[in-house]
Amino acid sequence: MNELLNILLMAPQGKGQGGAWGSFIMLFAIIIIFYLFLIRPQVKKQKEVRTFRSSLNKGDKVLTVGGIYGKITDIKDTTITLEIADNVRIKVDKSGIIKDSTGLEEKK
Repeated sequence: MNELLNILLMAPQGKGQGGAWGSFIMLFAIIIIFYLFLIRPQVKKQKEVRTFRSSLNKGDKVLTVGGIYGKITDIKDTTITLEIADNVRIKVDKSGIIKDSTGLEEKK
């Protein structure tokens, strides 16, 4: 037991981990990569969706999140009334509108 303790105490000491600056640089690089590849494109997409929803007008043909095609008949602050068939109207939240379906319905 005493010999094992002497061997461990006489073992050469290893060098430190190179300093804290290397760790900070790597952490900073990871944050920059996340920003460029994940956060920035998502913010850009949200801005496009927000401008699309604010530019909606009566008579526009749209597609909802649930896959319902309709024509806008009334717009309020947070809700939109869609006519999905003759005399069939539904009220949906503005966040439920995905995109303009003018070209989509004609392709079918």
